[in-house]
Order: sequence, then C-alpha cells, then structure tokens
Amino acid sequence: MRSHTLPYYQLFCLLSALLLLGACQSDGSTLPDDGADYFPLETGRYVIYNVTEERFLPNSSPAQQTTYQLKEVTGPVYTDVTGQPAYRLLRYRRSTGTQVWTADSIWSVRRVMNEMIRAENGLDFVALAFPISNRLRWNGNRYNQLAEDPYELRNSGQPYRVSSQQFDATVTALMQDDSTLLSRGKRLAVYARQVGLIYRERTQLTYCSSSACIGKAQIAYGTRQIYRIQQYGRE
Repeated sequence: MRSHTLPYYQLFCLLSALLLLGACQSDGSTLPDDGADYFPLETGRYVIYNVTEERFLPNSSPAQQTTYQLKEVTGPVYTDVTGQPAYRLLRYRRSTGTQVWTADSIWSVRRVMNEMIRAENGLDFVALAFPISNRLRWNGNRYNQLAEDPYELRNSGQPYRVSSQQFDATVTALMQDDSTLLSRGKRLAVYARQVGLIYRERTQLTYCSSSACIGKAQIAYGTRQIYRIQQYGRE
C-alpha cells in the first residue's frame, strides 16, 4: 500500500514557499506601487506655498498683483457623511513678510478606491487617480454638478524644479492647455512623491480682439494664479 505522505524535501519546499509568501504579504513588499505617495495622507503633515495672483482688468495696466503664503495642515482622520475615512485640510494665510497666520478655510480630502477626492468650498473634485501612469485620464468633476472636466497625467516619474527646490520624481495632472488668437487657458498641478502638491497654475486670459492688436497676445482681461511650494514637513 502506497503512502500519501509527502516526501520530506517536498514538504520542506512547500512550507518554505508558504512562509516566504506570508512574509512578503505582511510587509507589503509584493503589493503593486500605485503611486499613492504622490498624495500622502498623514495627520500633522503641512505644506507652505508662495502664492501669486494676477488680475487683468479692461483698460487697466499693469495687472493687479497679490502675493501671500498659504499653509495647509492635514488634520485628524474622521468619518465623513458617506461613511468614508477623510482628513480635514486646515488652511491658513498670511501676507508676504509677516509672521502671523490667520485661519482661511477648512477643506477635506479622502481616498475612495483609486481616486483621491478633494473637497474645496463645498465641491468634490477628483484631484488625482491611480495607478499613476502617463495618459491616465478621468473626469475631475465626477462628484459634482459642474460640466465634465477631463484630467490627464503627464511626465510620470520625471524631475521637476520649483524655485530652488528639486524634486526627483513627480507627475503632472493637466486639466487644460488651450491657446488661440483670442484666449489662453492653462490649468495644471504637479505632485511629488512623499510630498504631494508642489506646483499649481490656473490661467484664464482673454486677448485683445480689435484689428490693431489681434494676434499679438495683448491681454484684455483675465486672471492667473500660481502656487509654488516653499516648505513642507510635520508639525
């Protein structure tokens, strides 16, 4: 009668494989890298941005420019109305050259499945989608009532410099990059690994359309807002 007991060496190999698989799963080393650390969520993290805003008014030159600093602090995790874990983003503002921060607003952010959803002024926007890869597309207005707004990832894993700071691995979410004889529209956000948002630009300009200036990119009116990371860390 033949025994059904596995030979010792086969049993040893099987147990070794199971232990190795368990070890890989326990430390997460076999889990796919979806790029979640491009938008890290951790209580106590903070980022400070230098913000420049330009407002171009009809028959007004030069543009009205405002500069200030904006600080975002990730607050404790809580359960939102949808039953999902979320983090409050505590936002503070101060004028350039001053030391005192004043409360600006409270936003929030949460990850649901493969989407990072940021709530700004009562509206939900899909700020980033996973897994991070070039040409990945999604509708940034999926969770609000605004018109469809296509986002697309570009330059995944590429270096990016903001002022004097170099970030080795970044990805750009491009929302708009339109240029005509009559207007210029550009919206993008750049994220760095283990940091988050490091640069954001929102430009909406209308050019002069009279026969004397059409085609010369002479700004008639519009706005431009740029965020540049200045400092980041933990409180």
